[in-house]
Amino acid sequence: MTQPDKTPVGFIGLGIMGRPMAGHILEGGHPLTVHNRTVSKTAELAARGAVVSGTPAEVAARSKIVITMLSDTPDVEQVVAGPQGVIAGIRPGSVVVDMSTISPKMERLLDERLRARDCALVDAPVSGGDVGARNGTLAIMAGGDRQAFERARPVLELMGRSITYCGPSGSGQLAKLCNQILISVTLLGVGEALVFARKSGLDPEVMIQAVSAGAAQSWQLTNLGPRIIERDFAPGFMVDLVQKDLRLVLETCAAAAAALPATALVHQLFASAQAHGSGREGTQSLARVLERMSGLEEGVV
Repeated sequence: MTQPDKTPVGFIGLGIMGRPMAGHILEGGHPLTVHNRTVSKTAELAARGAVVSGTPAEVAARSKIVITMLSDTPDVEQVVAGPQGVIAGIRPGSVVVDMSTISPKMERLLDERLRARDCALVDAPVSGGDVGARNGTLAIMAGGDRQAFERARPVLELMGRSITYCGPSGSGQLAKLCNQILISVTLLGVGEALVFARKSGLDPEVMIQAVSAGAAQSWQLTNLGPRIIERDFAPGFMVDLVQKDLRLVLETCAAAAAALPATALVHQLFASAQAHGSGREGTQSLARVLERMSGLEEGVV
């Protein structure tokens, strides 16, 4: 039930992660206004008391904190700064919190546009996938004006367990890109270990049990290793989306003259997964690429 003393919040983008994240805001008692390009995805939240608006501008006009959770940089730019976008309806003093994973440069540009309207943007991408979104245990990495971040923090705490202020505008996105380097390269290691175990005659489940108590333990091994063994490639986070993130990493590191050979390699291996029709599968389908390269029969563990 909404509480009159709670800050009105808007939420734009009700995909795999956005919908449960918005649900936590409702459970926290905030008046919630939502918008989604596919209107049918608003039905569940509307039934729970959210107001559905036809445009991002309408969401902004009803909210003091506007959250966006979208797929890519052009989507965020259009929703925030396009015709009937957030800027067209935003009220002075409002905060936009972009929880998508997009270009740090675009976040800085949108922040400048919002500052001209006496508003601010906090870039606050997340890690934790659909499970973290459902459980309200996301890791949130935030950049932008510190005062704007503190105003948004009570709402962020409804969705995340770890909330870290990383620095000025764009810093949240930079931290998230570091996160994507780590998870992707680690997942490559998990896939290679599973291939090695199978090719060498070691039970993959026993291998995971044996190494998980030591230095090799990781979220990827514990959560995605068993799903690879079970041939469960349903998306918690899709290959197409991690490829978008890795593209952002490589674009940003090129501008910084940084060499990231392992990241470039895993980006190419995910491209193979896409070429074999796995773009909308979970990132754990990277293992299938390695299995094909090693001549392992599909579906046999």
